[in-house]
Amino acid sequence: MRRLFPVTDETAAPAPGGASGGDAGREWSLDELAAAYAYPEPGPGGPVPWLRANMVSTLDGAAQHDGRSQPISSATDMRIFGTLRALADVVVVGAETVRKEGYRPARAREDFAAMREAAGQRPAPAIAVVTASLDLDFSLPLFTSPLVPTLILTGAAAAPDRVATAEKAGARVVTAGDGIGVDPARAVRALADLGHTRLLTEGGPRLLGQMVAAGVLDELCLTVSPMLTAGDAQRIAGGPAVTVPHRFGLVSMLEEDGFLFTRYGRA
Repeated sequence: MRRLFPVTDETAAPAPGGASGGDAGREWSLDELAAAYAYPEPGPGGPVPWLRANMVSTLDGAAQHDGRSQPISSATDMRIFGTLRALADVVVVGAETVRKEGYRPARAREDFAAMREAAGQRPAPAIAVVTASLDLDFSLPLFTSPLVPTLILTGAAAAPDRVATAEKAGARVVTAGDGIGVDPARAVRALADLGHTRLLTEGGPRLLGQMVAAGVLDELCLTVSPMLTAGDAQRIAGGPAVTVPHRFGLVSMLEEDGFLFTRYGRA
């Protein structure tokens, strides 16, 4: 692993995360990855919500292959995936991604236990599923055996019988919209009200597109996979286009085996 950006006079010397030009082939420790992807420190007024997304895309813009992201990922990408989860209070994900990717509860990681305890976090992040219909299999481990109760983000007009089924399965239903659907800005506020200010979304593309359109995304962690897939796979964000493109600035870039691990922040 090597750091490509930011470039400073000390780039060739050991960087704060521990990487340097001279040891580009060395695998970074989890502590180093956690330092490289740390959330912003709370300001004088206390913690405020910070929503980051973590996605992977091929060179030709595909966010998945055969409906899943795993074929275009790598071992290091998965280590960063796990690190980002370990830093988060809650992982926000769309219902379609839960169904396609076979989502399971986030697990406690011994490597991050002390760090999470010092930050006042639970042993593992909660999973928050965004769904209008609540068309989910509530017999899955995501709902029956999570370390931290799974959250359901839905609208006030959600079907009462589905809400009851979710709650019976052990999920906590959180209203984040006046109608059937979920308002992304209201979802962020609702999660912050529950004490979840370090937010991570893993998509899918439709949910990320809604967050982009609503202007609530603070940071994008994008892995650029050195692969070409062609076909008609989704991009990392879908849905209606925004009126004016949202400008983000490059925060950092790491590289390993041709994969680029980038961070972009709201400009």
